[in-house]
Amino acid sequence: MQERIFNFFTSFGFSPKAIILLLGALPVTELRASIPVGILVLKQSVKDTFFFSVLGNILPIAPIYFLLNPISKRLSNTKCMRNFFEWLFKRAKARADIVEKYKAVGLMLFVAVPLPGTGAWTGAIIAPILRMRFMPSFIAISLGVIIAAVIVTVFTLMGKLAF
Repeated sequence: MQERIFNFFTSFGFSPKAIILLLGALPVTELRASIPVGILVLKQSVKDTFFFSVLGNILPIAPIYFLLNPISKRLSNTKCMRNFFEWLFKRAKARADIVEKYKAVGLMLFVAVPLPGTGAWTGAIIAPILRMRFMPSFIAISLGVIIAAVIVTVFTLMGKLAF
């Protein structure tokens, strides 16, 4: 699987660091994939992998925070898109309990847990839904990304040593 991802991106001429950055920025992979792929598949240094994974994961925060609501309103003219955005917002809101209770600290903790459905993308969707201000949200999400990156890096290195 990882080799197929690598071959797909390299076929477009992307460097290993660009692949790590892109994987970190994508909503499905985020740094949960970019760190193991960077270290184990692309054989990049831990420092470079960590840096480009975190950077890639932080880059989408502001566009998601500021553009998701206007884009969703504009595209919700069709039933299919309206259903998609209703599902997306309902799903994000359902995961927002800790964020509602603890605000920015809760948002940071939510993003810091490197599990499916948590991460920078979901955090950046939740923050405006809960009417949280941008800068505290951005800082909380970024700190959560860094914590998640440390956790994923440690587990990746532990797995590397085990095999």
